Amino acid sequence: MLHIHNGDSTAGTARQANIPGEHIAWREALVCGPTPAGLSEAEFIDTRARHLADSYGVSIEKCRAELRAMYEALASFSEHDEVVFWFEHDLFCQVQLIYLLHWFAGRDLGRTKLNLICIDEFPGVQIFHGLGQLNEEQLRSLFPGRRELTVEQLELAAKAWAAYCAPDALALIALLKSDMSALPFLKEALSKHLQRFPSTRNGLGRVENAALGLIPAGYGKFRSLFPAFIRRESAYGFGDAQLYASMRRLALAPKPLVKQDNGRAAAMDPGQILLSSFEITDHGKAVLAGEQDFVISNGIDKWLGGIHLRGKESAWRWDDESRQLLVSL
Repeated sequence: MLHIHNGDSTAGTARQANIPGEHIAWREALVCGPTPAGLSEAEFIDTRARHLADSYGVSIEKCRAELRAMYEALASFSEHDEVVFWFEHDLFCQVQLIYLLHWFAGRDLGRTKLNLICIDEFPGVQIFHGLGQLNEEQLRSLFPGRRELTVEQLELAAKAWAAYCAPDALALIALLKSDMSALPFLKEALSKHLQRFPSTRNGLGRVENAALGLIPAGYGKFRSLFPAFIRRESAYGFGDAQLYASMRRLALAPKPLVKQDNGRAAAMDPGQILLSSFEITDHGKAVLAGEQDFVISNGIDKWLGGIHLRGKESAWRWDDESRQLLVSL
C-alpha cells in the first residue's frame, strides 16, 4: 500500500500511527509558479525545479533531484495493491490533488486501486486548517473511511488540471459553471484561484491585498502576519514560505509596496522568514486605497497555473463587484 501525503508532517504522523504501507510526502507547491500545458514529464520537472529554486533559495540541482525522486516513488504504484491520497479542502491541496489524479488517470492501473481521504473538518477540532493538526490517533481514525476513486472523479480531476494549465482562463471559467460535485471541494478552491489574479481595483490579487492590509493593522512582523493571514484566508492553504515569497515580490518591485526592516528581502531561509518585519510604503498605501494600480506602476511577471501575466497590463483581471474574472485583451 502506498500513501501520498501533502507534506512531511502528515506523512511522519501517519508512520508513527502505524498505518500500514509506505508513506511519501508530495513536496511540491503547484499552486505557485508555472504549470504550462504541453510539457513532457522531464520538461515539467525542469520547469518546476527552476521555479522552486528561484522562489525558495534552494539549488536547482537539489530541487530537480527531489522532484525526480518523488516521481520515481509515484511510478512504483504498480508494486502496490492500493494507493491512498491524503489531502484537504484548500486551494493548495486541491491543486496538488488534481495533478496527482491526472497523473494516475493517464496510466494503466492494472490491479492497483486508488483511494481518497479528503476532509475540511474533524470532530473536536474547532478551527480545522489541515491534516497536520491531527495526532496519531485522530489520523488513524480516518484510514477506515477512505473511499475508492471513481472514473467520474478521475475524469473531473484531469479536466480541471488541463483547465488550470491552459494559457488562458476560458476553460477554467467554463469548468466552474459545470457540475463539479464529484470532487466536492474543488469548485470553491478554484474559485479562490481566480481571485488571485490582479484586481480591477488596484492590480493586486486577493492574497497580496489581504497581506498588505494587515500590516497597517499592526501585523508588520512576519511571525504575527502569517497567522493573521491564515485566520483570514485559510481557504488558500498557504504555508509561511508561500506568503513570504508574495511579500518579497512586493518589496522587490520597482516601486515597492513594502519595506523590509533589514533590507534583505531577497533572502529565503527559515530564520530570515521568522525574523522579518514589513512596513508599508506610501506607494503601498496608495495601492491599498485603490488610488494606484500595482501592475501599471510596476509591471507584472507572474505565473498563475498555465497563464503567464507579463508587462504593464494584465490580460485577466478579477472584478470584486461582479465576482468575475474579466478579459481585457
